[in-house]
Amino acid sequence: MAAITYKDSGVDIKKGNEAVKAIREKIHSTYSDKVLTNLGSFGGMFELSNLGLNEPVLVSSVDGVGTKLKIAFLTGKHDTVGEDLVNHCVNDIAVGGAKPLFFLDYFATASLEMGVFEDVVSGFVRGCKNNNCALIGGETAEMPDLYNQGEYDISGTIVGVVEKSKIINGSNIQKGDLLVGINSNGLHTNGYSLARKVLLKDYNVDSLIPD
Repeated sequence: MAAITYKDSGVDIKKGNEAVKAIREKIHSTYSDKVLTNLGSFGGMFELSNLGLNEPVLVSSVDGVGTKLKIAFLTGKHDTVGEDLVNHCVNDIAVGGAKPLFFLDYFATASLEMGVFEDVVSGFVRGCKNNNCALIGGETAEMPDLYNQGEYDISGTIVGVVEKSKIINGSNIQKGDLLVGINSNGLHTNGYSLARKVLLKDYNVDSLIPD
């Protein structure tokens, strides 16, 4: 019986290693002197000393971008979903008063397409830079029997910190407090199942809908 390699099963380890090398400099650009490990370590390390907090509390969250990925597949535009994911995770901990420290990503696909992967990671990097947090680690997985060709899924984990006395949990809300609302500049991660059902029934992704 002829030997069967991992590559024969649809998983190209060499290509995966090349993909990581291609994004190494981009990821390093998000690092600060608090990051104690290099890309490729099994666990990312982040120093918590000298944060200027008396009682630091870690705040964490994990999320994905949902069916917005369907739009990315249809349009071939993959450089924004990563940034959306970072921002979504940052928002999840911001409501508790926390500032982000570091982010970890997960990228899974049937077969790794270098251009798509680099575009997604560029979004992660841009999001992390804009939020002053480090892209400290991640996982890239090829699973040919689980995903359709040309498709992928992403998720992210954020860890932030807040002074214990400044945690926001709603306990201090009083009658007379002001509620400030900020207009959204568009859909980002939530609502795409409904938006796709409503809009793609009569339009396609290239349609221009007048104001």
